[in-house]
Amino acid sequence: MSKQIILLLVLLAMALPISAQEVAYNGDPDRSFFVARDLAYEGHRTVARDTLTNILTKYPDYSDVRSLLASTHSWDGNYEIARVQFNKITSVDRLNKEAWLAAIKNELYAEESYLALGIANKALTYLPKDPHIAVLRDRALKDIESKQNEANAKLKEALAKTKETDILKNKISINNSFDSFDVVYDPMIYSSISYGRKTKIGDLITSLNYSNRFETHGLQYEVDFYPKFSETFYAYTNYGYSNSAIYPNHRVGAELYANLPKAIEASAGIRYINFDNADALIYTMSLGLYSGNYYFSLRPYVTPQDTGKYGVSGSFLARKYLKNADNYIGASFIMGYSPELEQLRDGETLLAETVLYIESQRLRLEYQFPGKVSSNIFRTNIGLTRQELIFDSDNYYWSFSAGLTCEVKF
Repeated sequence: MSKQIILLLVLLAMALPISAQEVAYNGDPDRSFFVARDLAYEGHRTVARDTLTNILTKYPDYSDVRSLLASTHSWDGNYEIARVQFNKITSVDRLNKEAWLAAIKNELYAEESYLALGIANKALTYLPKDPHIAVLRDRALKDIESKQNEANAKLKEALAKTKETDILKNKISINNSFDSFDVVYDPMIYSSISYGRKTKIGDLITSLNYSNRFETHGLQYEVDFYPKFSETFYAYTNYGYSNSAIYPNHRVGAELYANLPKAIEASAGIRYINFDNADALIYTMSLGLYSGNYYFSLRPYVTPQDTGKYGVSGSFLARKYLKNADNYIGASFIMGYSPELEQLRDGETLLAETVLYIESQRLRLEYQFPGKVSSNIFRTNIGLTRQELIFDSDNYYWSFSAGLTCEVKF
């Protein structure tokens, strides 16, 4: 019987009120499979699928039939349907190389590189060192790397565009936050107002900080400057002054940053804190990575002590950017002997210099978003801290913090 006659009979069967799926299959499955395969390769995939589906009603474990059915869906862009069919085969017939290959290709066609990589790795557990599967795995890895590089480039471009094309050179920020404690200490209040301006050589920010802690008011004057040397290097510098007992007398910071290949950012710097009766020199560095819409940063602090030991702490920051560089959610975790904790008291004695070496753990969540006017930015944060008591070593208190920052650009 010629292919044309077979095709005509199949088309006539489709025109009948009762579909092919509703009629019990009683033919030769091998012969029907070969006919369906020829029809599929000649472009008659819908007709071929009817025949293949009909065969499976009686022979559900005929893997070649199911594989061809899945492939026809994949060729037509029905990748999810094909995925289900391929999974039915590979879940049972673990050594079916052709099914594994077709399943991986289906994900590559769908541009689901991570799924393709996962299926390839799973296939290699049953067919180790298979060269054809290994080639597809490498292709998936290259696709992932290419997409990652493209996403990183777009994110850096968006961040750079936000910085370079923003014609609003000035900004004013107001921050209010508080800490509450489960034992001993009364709530503490923090406020600040700052003015920042973009200049040709870098951003300049001046701040006035206010705190009410231990029934004591205090002010601190602070200035930050971010000089830009090139597309690769920029720096952070800071100076703060206060004559209040609840702030360091002098606070100085300097750090050099470098934008490295593959969306990596690294830095190294120092912090110097001066109190009435003690000084502290803190060494720090950071390693940051932009990955798609995400940013990750790891930062250690090392503070030499007079005893010859070192106070060591570290922080980890994770941030996901949403609509643009001014819109993100983030989380940070700090642990160790933190060098920059708020001063606490033991009775009537301020323990500013001692608090540098108090053990603590701190988790903080933040969300930054634009207001109805895009030049207005809001940032909220909440945090939870577990910290060693000054007057009771190895015992800890808990504190909850919350804050809101409003920023206006003009």
